[in-house]
Amino acid sequence: MTGKSAAERRIGLLNGFAAYGMWGLVPLFWPLLKPAGAVEILAHRMVWSLFFVAAALLVVRRWAWLGELVRQPRRLALITVAAAVITVNWGVYIWAVNSGHVVEASLGYFINPLVTIAMGVLLLKERLRPAQWAAVGIGVAAVLVLTIGYGRPPWISLCLAFSFATYGLVKKKVNLGGVESLAAETAIQFLPALGFLLWLGARGESTFAAEGAGHAVLLAATGLVTALPLVCFGAAAIRVPLSTLGLLQYLAPVFQFVLGVLYFKEAMPPERWAGFALVWLALTLLTWDALRTSRRTARALADGRAPLATATAPVAAERSPEGVPAAPEADALGTRP
Repeated sequence: MTGKSAAERRIGLLNGFAAYGMWGLVPLFWPLLKPAGAVEILAHRMVWSLFFVAAALLVVRRWAWLGELVRQPRRLALITVAAAVITVNWGVYIWAVNSGHVVEASLGYFINPLVTIAMGVLLLKERLRPAQWAAVGIGVAAVLVLTIGYGRPPWISLCLAFSFATYGLVKKKVNLGGVESLAAETAIQFLPALGFLLWLGARGESTFAAEGAGHAVLLAATGLVTALPLVCFGAAAIRVPLSTLGLLQYLAPVFQFVLGVLYFKEAMPPERWAGFALVWLALTLLTWDALRTSRRTARALADGRAPLATATAPVAAERSPEGVPAAPEADALGTRP
């Protein structure tokens, strides 16, 4: 490796840590926006994200994709579906954090790789390796244990995991870069969100102007909170291997879990610890299998042999939350919570 490539990898890793670190610490931000409700916060996030992402595109002068997109109705329809799904994901996450369910929200992003694999089997007819089957089975057992622990299914976690997995599946078919994709999605979200905010203001229920300049600035900052990690992620995605990004992705739910337990003081009775332990066991197995398969594939390619096609492991190819310039499979992580 040359000195230049080593430096590039270091820059990429720093940007990767920054992106997933910001996504992991975002539970500290949403409570600052009270007394705004989750729906008002969500609407502001949609409106202000478009401004910040459009500004980023102006700086890098990347607009050629827009003309191609508007001439492709099928891709536009998929972008609309992606916008709808990520709206659900964002809204549930904001509500969960501000309602004292940070730990359960973090669980959603822990089990998301398992849900992604399951959807690959059910919808894309992918074949799983034995270790992947075992990981999915352990994940199902974990959900059952947590259902007993919570006295109900962990619906917040399941909603976040399934909405994000669906978002990744749609984004994989759209095949747009992270910033471009978020720009298209927020453009679709913009008018409904702006209309809701105007309606809220007309009813005298908006907090944007009623709670002072500081509160208004924080609401506007929702766009920056959405766009900045994505920019860092894009810088990382073109400099480090996708497998490395796949490992870094676990930083975000780990930070969220730690915040939920230590900062927000959420209860963790033994049965919840048991459920989370099973999830972590499944992810460890999944990570080990993905790294082992990656090494075998590299050796097979070096020897001139075609590797056996199986389901893509999320460690090697995830979405990024929430598009990646490096590969279509990584395209959804860019819009994490």
